[in-house]
Amino acid sequence: MATHMSRCRSWSPVQSYSVYDSRYGLAAYRRYSGGGGYPNIPLSSPLPGVPSPTFASVDGLEKSETRITTLENGLRVASQNKFGQFCTVGILVNSGSRHETKYPSGIAHFLEKLAFSSTAQYGSRDEILLTLEKHGGICDCQTSRDTTMYAISAEVKGLDTVVSLLSDAVLQPRLLDEEIEMTQMAVRFELEDLNMRPDPEPLLTEMIHAAAYRGNTVGLPRFCPGDNVDKIDQAVLHGYLRSYYCPQRMVLAGVGIEHEQLVKCARRYLLNTRPVWGEATPTDVDLSVAQYTGGIVKMEKDMSDVSLGPTPIPELAHIMIGLESCSFLEDDFIPFAVLNMMMGGGGSFSAGGPGKGMFTRLYLNVLNRHHWMYNATAYHHSYEDSGLLCIHASADPRQLREMVEIITREFIQMAGTPGEMELERAKTQLKSMLMMNLESRPVVFEDVGRQVLSTGKRKLPHELCALISNVTTSDIKRVTSKMLRSKPAVAALGDLTELPSFEHIQAALSSKDGRLPRTYRLFR
Repeated sequence: MATHMSRCRSWSPVQSYSVYDSRYGLAAYRRYSGGGGYPNIPLSSPLPGVPSPTFASVDGLEKSETRITTLENGLRVASQNKFGQFCTVGILVNSGSRHETKYPSGIAHFLEKLAFSSTAQYGSRDEILLTLEKHGGICDCQTSRDTTMYAISAEVKGLDTVVSLLSDAVLQPRLLDEEIEMTQMAVRFELEDLNMRPDPEPLLTEMIHAAAYRGNTVGLPRFCPGDNVDKIDQAVLHGYLRSYYCPQRMVLAGVGIEHEQLVKCARRYLLNTRPVWGEATPTDVDLSVAQYTGGIVKMEKDMSDVSLGPTPIPELAHIMIGLESCSFLEDDFIPFAVLNMMMGGGGSFSAGGPGKGMFTRLYLNVLNRHHWMYNATAYHHSYEDSGLLCIHASADPRQLREMVEIITREFIQMAGTPGEMELERAKTQLKSMLMMNLESRPVVFEDVGRQVLSTGKRKLPHELCALISNVTTSDIKRVTSKMLRSKPAVAALGDLTELPSFEHIQAALSSKDGRLPRTYRLFR
C-alpha cells in the first residue's frame, strides 16, 4: 500500500504526457519532461522549445469584401471569401409567385418541388445526390414571392462539379410527366397539411398578403391553389421558364471560394449553355409594381381539434393586422426594421433571458398584462417595391374583440416618442441578430445573392450596423406616422363570431387612442 501511495505522489501530468520531438533534440526533452522547469516561467512568456504560432492575416485587401463580375450574357457572379473547407454556391433567379400574373398561380411552387430532379446530364434525383455525396454535399431549392434559390453546400474541392450540376438543374431539367405527377401529389399533400397544422402562421401570412395586395404581385398565392394543380404541365412550365429563367435575371453566388475560380466555372458551364426550352428573348416578363390595397380576408374554421392528445392546444382565434411600410430599397427600411424589433413579441410560453425579447413592447404591454393572450408577434415583410408591417395575435375566440382592440392600441402607440433606452435596446438587438445570423455560411450566401440580385451590389455588415446606429426617435415617429395613414390589411382565422367589422378596425387605427367604436346590443 505504501509503495502504491509513493508511486501516486511522484506522478506528474507533464511527465505522463511528455513526448519526444526530434525538432528540439533530446536535451530539451530531458530538461522539461520532469515537470520542474515550467513553474518558474510566467504565463506571458512563450515556452522554450515550443514553435511560434502562425496567425491568419489579410494581405492588404479587405477579405470581407464581396466581389462581383458580370459575364458577357448578363449573368452576375458574386463571391465572398470565408475560411473553411466547405463552400455554399447557388443560383438565385428573379422569379417567384409575384410574376405569375399571366400564368396559372402555383408554377413557382411546382418548380421548387421539381428542383434537382432528372436533368440532361443526370438520370434521376438519386444520381444527383450520389454525385454530391462524393464531395460531402447537400442541395436545396426554396422559392419566395420574388426569388427562387437553388443552392448546394459541398467541399471546396468539388466546386467544378457543383457549378456544373447547378447549371444542369436550372437550365436543363427534363420535367418528365412522371415527375410532374409526383409533384402534383406532393403539392396536394402540402396544401392539406397547411390547413391542418397547429401553427397557423404560414396560412395567415398567405391571407394577409392576399388582403394587402388584392389580386396583384405579392398578393398572388405563394402556394399552388387546389384548382390549379392539374393545370400545370411541361408546356406551361417551359413557357414560364422561357420568360424568367434568362441570365440577366440570375446571380451565381458563392461563399467560401476564390472569386476567380467561381468566374472560371461560370464561364465554362453558364456562359454558352442552351436551356432545354430553347433560346428566346423574354417577352412576357411581368414588370408590375405592387399596388397596396388593404382589405380583409376571413376564414371561418373549427379549430377545437387542431392538436389533440395528452396536452391539447386550446381552441384559439387568430388575427393578423398589417399596415403598409416600405420597400427594402428605401432609406426608411432600416427604421422600420428597428421598429419591428422594438415591437418584438412572441408566444406566452417563451422562456425569458437576455436576447429573448422580453423587454419588447408586445411582451411588456400585451402578454404581461393580458394572461389570456397566447401570442402577440410583430413581423415585417419587405419587397423591392412595397412592404408590410403586421402583428399576429391569438386568444380564446370569446375574447377576439378585446384582443383586436389591444393590437390597434399598440399600433397607435407606435407613433409616440420611444424611450431612449428602449430604442438603444432595439438597435443593439437588431445588430446582434444581424451579426449572429451572418456567422452561418448559408445565411451569408443568401444575403450576398439577394442583395446583388436586387441592387447589383452588397452592403457589408459594418455598413448596415452604422445605418442602424444612426436611427433616431424622430425617424421612428416619422415612419410610424406615414404607416398609420395607410388602409389596414386584416387576416382572421378560426371562430370569428366576435370579430369586429373591418370598418371598426379601420376607425380604431384612425383614432387617437386606438379604441374600437362602442357597439350596443339589445340581445346578448
